[in-house]
Amino acid sequence: MTPFTRGSAVALLLGAALFGTATANATPGTGITAVTLAQAQIPVDLIPFVAGTDYVVREITIAPGGSTGWHTHDGPVFGIIRAGTLTHPGPDCETPVYRTGDFIYEPEGAWNIHIGRNLGPDPLILDVVYAPPTGKPLFNDAPAPPCA
Repeated sequence: MTPFTRGSAVALLLGAALFGTATANATPGTGITAVTLAQAQIPVDLIPFVAGTDYVVREITIAPGGSTGWHTHDGPVFGIIRAGTLTHPGPDCETPVYRTGDFIYEPEGAWNIHIGRNLGPDPLILDVVYAPPTGKPLFNDAPAPPCA
């Protein structure tokens, strides 16, 4: 194997390892940053009705014109809009709008494909609690629904 071919193979394998779970038609986020503020894992034997769940608190900022990209969650997500306005189309492409102080709930499941957009002139700041099953990602990239 030539050095170029070897390097290409390594790059391909590394890319597959890093991005292999992404959907081919996924719509990546733009202008978004997230800071994890706290996280905890509830062991199975501690509290039976919430056992096997990770809890992750994040501050998410979406720049004007930015978006999360279309995605789903394996566990419920709860949040508060701390600043700005969130436009939040779902699987039916209807676009509810959440403003500063509003509560948002996103149920889990592949059926609930959605995107968060900041169509306003100011940064959008969300305080969010993710509650996926232990070992699952906070979100899963997904292609846009047919109505988008």
